[in-house]
Amino acid sequence: MTAARNILVAGSRGMVGSAVMRRLQAVEGLAVQGLARPELDFRDRVHVFSTLASLRPDVLIIAAAKVGGIEANRSQPVRFLSDNLQIELNLIDAAHAAGVQQVLFLGSSCIYPKFAEQPIEERSLLTGALEVTNEAYAIAKIAGIRLCEAYESEFGRDYRSLMPTNLYGPGDNFDPVNSHVIPGMMRRFHEAAKLGADQVSVWGTGTPKREFLHVDDLADAVLFVLNCPRATWLSHTAPRQRFVNVGVGNDLAIAELAALIAKTVGFRGEIVFDPTKPDGTPRKLLDVSRMAAMGWQARTPLADGLAEAYRWYLDHLDTARQ
Repeated sequence: MTAARNILVAGSRGMVGSAVMRRLQAVEGLAVQGLARPELDFRDRVHVFSTLASLRPDVLIIAAAKVGGIEANRSQPVRFLSDNLQIELNLIDAAHAAGVQQVLFLGSSCIYPKFAEQPIEERSLLTGALEVTNEAYAIAKIAGIRLCEAYESEFGRDYRSLMPTNLYGPGDNFDPVNSHVIPGMMRRFHEAAKLGADQVSVWGTGTPKREFLHVDDLADAVLFVLNCPRATWLSHTAPRQRFVNVGVGNDLAIAELAALIAKTVGFRGEIVFDPTKPDGTPRKLLDVSRMAAMGWQARTPLADGLAEAYRWYLDHLDTARQ
């Protein structure tokens, strides 16, 4: 990307897209533009093609996606599969048609089998059954990866993919139904502390283990990978594996996470786990050795990142998605 100057971020108003925008705008000499709904519905193929043909960026970063937590994925599989397939196909195909030099597609660690060997290496893709509660989203993301790889193998395009672990940070979604685990817990513990409640219920048994990456660390990884010479990228990936994991390299149990969030927001009551609710994948820790070998690693400790996310939530109580 060193010679490229015009970068387009699709999905620039979401948590990930806005973090990427902040990081890239801090780099002198880059012209960074964002696209997001309602200005552009990425499911509208004709509009997406005409927009990219008009803008003709040097680099396209695909952060646009239909996202949500376990309940949203479980109850709306059609939207999660259909919307995400349309978004990815339209943007990647339009990038090729417009002659975009470089595409960076952002996926998710949910692409891996439910019972993949831990830590999960990139070669684990498509070696087993997916977690059923987010299968639709995972299938869509796998399709996006494969389409980028297809353009690389058939047309020689420099289309790369990153698979981040669970993300959190400023700009997160605190909706009580559609949020992911950290913002969902943070909201419940905050409200319980405010009301002086004696206990808070948390979905599942508390035993599953998860890895969490601050969104600003992901944004830094995006810039790092865009600047990575193509020869280096190809030497650290493989055909049918032109993607890399992005994570912190360690995880913790949901019960430990709940205790940490309770401490962050000042809740001192009892944490009760509800085993009638789904746990999801038992463990999901990414092998991040490829990124480490290229020279990148995450920098934000979880406790510090949670404190920052909570400050953002308090500052945006009236405007955070809820």
